[in-house]
Amino acid sequence: MANVILAETTASVSELKKNPMGTVAAGDGFPVAILNRNEPAFYCVPAKAYEALMDRLEDIELNAIADARSGQAEIKVKLSEL
Repeated sequence: MANVILAETTASVSELKKNPMGTVAAGDGFPVAILNRNEPAFYCVPAKAYEALMDRLEDIELNAIADARSGQAEIKVKLSEL
């Protein structure tokens, strides 16, 4: 069965066990596909890339909320009332 690998860098589970930090560093800040018997088992994502991904997902969620509320009537508030 063919598999799509969504990373430019790959490593085997054995390589990851031998040198975990070296495997992460091989991706140069991008995810590394970890293969088990030449099939992707999981992706090793550096902390900075994961944080950026979570920020992006949060932005998408907040934009969806704002879009859903865009048709609602505006509520005018004075700064002195806050």
